[in-house]
Amino acid sequence: MKKFTELASPYRHLEKMAVEDLLFNINKEDKTVAIAVEKSIPQIIPLVNTIVKKMKDGGRLFYIGAGTSGRLGILDASECPPTFGVPDDWVIGLIAGGDRAIRKAVEFAEDSPTQAWEDLNKYYINTHDVVIGIAASGTTPYVIGGLKTCRQNNIITGCITCNPKAPVLKHADFPVEVVTGPEFVTGSTRMKAGTAQKLVLNMISTSVMIGMDRVLDNKMVDMQLSNNKLVDRGTKILKNALHLSYNDAQKILLKYGSVRKALKKYKSE
Repeated sequence: MKKFTELASPYRHLEKMAVEDLLFNINKEDKTVAIAVEKSIPQIIPLVNTIVKKMKDGGRLFYIGAGTSGRLGILDASECPPTFGVPDDWVIGLIAGGDRAIRKAVEFAEDSPTQAWEDLNKYYINTHDVVIGIAASGTTPYVIGGLKTCRQNNIITGCITCNPKAPVLKHADFPVEVVTGPEFVTGSTRMKAGTAQKLVLNMISTSVMIGMDRVLDNKMVDMQLSNNKLVDRGTKILKNALHLSYNDAQKILLKYGSVRKALKKYKSE
């Protein structure tokens, strides 16, 4: 299999480039990522629809990955509770090597074809759930093994990869290919491939949460009020929606604990 993510960078002698040229050329390559993601939207649509259906029936969404891909999955999963006010176990990110691998590389962790299934079983994975494998190269044993075993157990699978015809595609019910091509630094998939994966994950989780009625109009009405910035945001939403003063809106927000509850309770009083 030809790995597009491993092809030689079209830029040579990077160590001799001026900083201005380095930045300009990296940005030039980054501009191509959104176009590549756009081409994959027809593949993302059925995946999102399936996740929403499964989650409405009580299922969960899992991300599995190694290295950069695993960290991106964990990042996306960890942002769902504060942004959309959902339980911590609605979207779960797992990385080869466990939590220690979030900050430091764990040698050979991604090379086990059985570890992902063991990790998933700790969460009592079942047929109500959906598992998305994230692998830029599409060859990571941790991800491939996990998806393969999931399918053997009738669990719906998806994948996000940046190489066409990658092995991981064979084990995904809903494969997503975002072909980003050679990296600025040869093989450094934390760059364009990682950016593409982040964009796709944003699209998936946001669309799913909207489908799960966690957004009203275009507002995060279920966000957790975990810091002053979010309290201020919630206050302004209520201020504009209910035509109140800032202070009155904040009192109502703090009384009911969320924008959605405040809107519902205030309008019913």
